[in-house]
Order: sequence, then C-alpha cells, then structure tokens
Amino acid sequence: MDKKVEFSNDIIEIADIAKAMSHPVRVYILRKLAKMNACCYSGNLVEELPIGRSALSQHLKELKYAGLIQGELEPPYIKYCINRENWEKAKIIFDDFLSEEIKNKSEQKCEIK
Repeated sequence: MDKKVEFSNDIIEIADIAKAMSHPVRVYILRKLAKMNACCYSGNLVEELPIGRSALSQHLKELKYAGLIQGELEPPYIKYCINRENWEKAKIIFDDFLSEEIKNKSEQKCEIK
C-alpha cells in the first residue's frame, strides 16, 4: 500500500498565498496597496481596473481570505489596506521557500524532448 503524503502547514500556507496571488488583478491590487501609506476605497480601484465591481469584489475577497489585505467598513464604502503583519509573514515564507537549496545540483539533469 502506498503511503500518502500529508502536507505540512508551511506548504499549505505557501499554496494559499500563491493561489491568492495567482491573478494579475490581485497582484496589481497588492502592489498598489503595498505602495500606499493609507488605505484605498474599492470604488477607486474599480475606476482603475478593466473589471466590474462584482469581479473586483471577488478578487478582494480572495486576498482578504488569504490574510494579505484587510477591509474596514465605512458606510457606504469599504476601504482596504495591506495586512502588514501577514504581508511580512508572507515575505519571510516565500523568501525561505525560494532560498531552499536544490539538492545534487551537479547531478541534476532535466532534458526536455
């Protein structure tokens, strides 16, 4: 019987963050919010992006679910900003992941035909 792999929390966390960042609109939103010292209203974002309000709402929901952004209700608007604590955590997680040593570099051959 084959033993199935159980994924560790750090692998699941990397996958969740990567999934949240897997769309150009979400990367644009993250980049914009990360560069701002203040929060941004979703109405401002919909004016910049080539998508409708419902699509923008879904993208913001995905980013919020992953913990990369946070939203605050200021009726009738919602303002969003980077969740600084989780943003720093994501930077560390990805830095560690991308810095992992590739084993047996000299022996590794990958030929694509």
